[in-house]
This record gives sequence, structure tokens and C-alpha cells, in this order.
Amino acid sequence: MGESQPNNPLHGVKLVDILEYLHTIYGWRELGELIDINCFQSNPSIKSSLKFLRRTPWARDKVEKLYLETINH
Repeated sequence: MGESQPNNPLHGVKLVDILEYLHTIYGWRELGELIDINCFQSNPSIKSSLKFLRRTPWARDKVEKLYLETINH
């Protein structure tokens, strides 16, 4: 039985979709400037960034925050 989360704008949004969206909007260079993490600055890729973000909650929080700010503009 799935739980409903009507007040959570990230509910049902996959991290890969967030990352691909932000990469399309900003590109790796600007992402690396907006969020100071190595996975966006040193040889970036979707795969390596996903691996890092899944293991690093503080970095994932920053990416999700930027995503929410971007879609609400």
C-alpha cells in the first residue's frame, strides 16, 4: 500500500530525473558553481553523480533544493 504525500513536491520524482533536468538547464559547469561538490566539477557524469548523491545526504539535499527552486521559478 503506497503512502500519499500530497505536500511533498519531491514525492515520486526520481533522483536521476532531477539530475538530468538540472544538467539540461544549467550544464555541468554552472551546476558545479551553484553546488560546490566534486562530482559536478571533476569529470562529471550522470552515473558518477548519482553514485555520490545516493551516498551523501547533505549533497543530495542541496541538489533537491536547487531543483525545487528551479521548477518554482
